[in-house]
Amino acid sequence: MEKTYGGVGRCKCSFWFAVVHDIFGVFIMMVGVFGGLVVHDLFIYAGAIIIFLSLIWWVFWYSGNIDVPPEELEDDVGKIKLKNRRLSRVVRRMSSHLSNGIRKSFRRNGGSFREGPIGPSNTEHLPSTNVSLSTIYNSTISSSSKGLISAPAAHRQASLFTE
Repeated sequence: MEKTYGGVGRCKCSFWFAVVHDIFGVFIMMVGVFGGLVVHDLFIYAGAIIIFLSLIWWVFWYSGNIDVPPEELEDDVGKIKLKNRRLSRVVRRMSSHLSNGIRKSFRRNGGSFREGPIGPSNTEHLPSTNVSLSTIYNSTISSSSKGLISAPAAHRQASLFTE
């Protein structure tokens, strides 16, 4: 036998928060309309925003009062049907097989996933790449894959912004 809820339903707290926000929003809006204040438009907009935000509480109240039969909740609460159990077991085996293969390949290469297959200390044999950048302050910044080098414009002949 299902429990019946009288009055406002199961989510009384959300209902009363929504009602209070609606009343407060209408009150603030009416103060802006009939109050004769200099900043009447602020009160009108603030009241409208409060009423708009009360929709959040109305949605909580409505979604909390939706009745779903237990037959529809069967898959959601862990009562998996037998035909779906085989499929999930196959998917789980394939996923673990794939992740174990990836994990073993990283272990064979001598590095972890975060370090990369080369590792942090084996960068000496890589070719060096130099990049230079001219700025509007007539100084050139050169960057290489080995480190960052800064040189003044007097030592460099080329500049992008010379006239």
